[in-house]
Amino acid sequence: MGQYSDHDQERWVPEPLGNPDRGAFERDRARVLHSSALRRLAAKTQVVGPAETLGVGQHIPRTRLTHSLECAQVGREMGATLGVDPDLVETACLAHDLGHPPFGHNGESALDELAASCGGFEGNAQSLRLLTRLEAKVLTSEGGSAGLNLTRASLDASVKYPWPRAGAGKFGVYDDDLPVFEWIRDGAPSKRVSFEAQIMDWADDVAYSVHDLEDALHSGHVTPNALHSPTEREAVCELTRTWYVPDATCAELEQAFDRLLDFPLWPRRFEATLADLAGLKALTSGLIGRFCRSAEAATKEAFGYRHHADLVVPRATRLECALLKGVTAHYVMTTDDHHANQARQRELISELASLITLGAPYTLEPAFRPAFTGAENDAARVRVVIDQIASLTDTSAVAWHRRLSR
Repeated sequence: MGQYSDHDQERWVPEPLGNPDRGAFERDRARVLHSSALRRLAAKTQVVGPAETLGVGQHIPRTRLTHSLECAQVGREMGATLGVDPDLVETACLAHDLGHPPFGHNGESALDELAASCGGFEGNAQSLRLLTRLEAKVLTSEGGSAGLNLTRASLDASVKYPWPRAGAGKFGVYDDDLPVFEWIRDGAPSKRVSFEAQIMDWADDVAYSVHDLEDALHSGHVTPNALHSPTEREAVCELTRTWYVPDATCAELEQAFDRLLDFPLWPRRFEATLADLAGLKALTSGLIGRFCRSAEAATKEAFGYRHHADLVVPRATRLECALLKGVTAHYVMTTDDHHANQARQRELISELASLITLGAPYTLEPAFRPAFTGAENDAARVRVVIDQIASLTDTSAVAWHRRLSR
């Protein structure tokens, strides 16, 4: 395990070897870390935005960037423990949310409707598009963009859904990005997710389930006492089952709830005192360790090599992790205010697409204009407009809408 071939380290566009003291995956990590797409995540909301914070104090809710950095730290340590290259896993973790548009999954749904004529929109497919086409780093011999031109293994580790769109559901590549996708997957079993991508995916689940709970407690949306109410617990379990684990029973989730509430670090109250803040940090660390160690121990019992290895996460651990997501979803994402805010966001994105299209190519950033003017048909032009909107942050989308509406 952990041995990577020349095939794994190959790049889509051949490059000079560079500094011999730096490994190929170290270079990949640096490229993602210094990318514009990663910096933009600093202005993209994770779950709780500053305007939705009910509590007081100086706690700043997580953004997509802080989540990606936390995911990378979790993934790096898991990768090292499980015998794969930690730089490779960290690269995938840093890159996993690059394709998220303004307003997160809500913006993703709005763009998917607008992109119906060109194959839809999916944040994971958009991440691959950024890594291989949209980010400015390496040009092809024809003058086109090869994106960050990462190694085959790093790109493969970044693909959670290694297949194109086929009806409803998640997918990892648009049809017009299939050539580079097929190069990435050369030699890999069809639709099989690489071991590194599985680690990245679990690190993502662990990081956002635990840290979103932390933000929800800080914001005042969740109170520890509420979670002891049988009525509240039943509602959380039902939402968790519906949204995240449809094959689970409410009885299983109730047992997972009991295990979490019996966790020695689980808070009995949270009033943002110094002791409460320290206790909450101990809780997040403890939960991350609990979820990671459980998966690491189970995986070590069934070790293989890359595409023949699977990350093994015990069902009880998956249910606990899903339940944390359910807590945040119940108290933050299902409120009337949250739904009203989402409706306004979808309307803004729809109007912004119309405004940009009406004035294109001049309403596009210079980097997108050649693709629009050189597009072969209307569907290709729609894709360019979608790429432009997806590149915006929450705040810049609002600013663009205001400017173009004048």
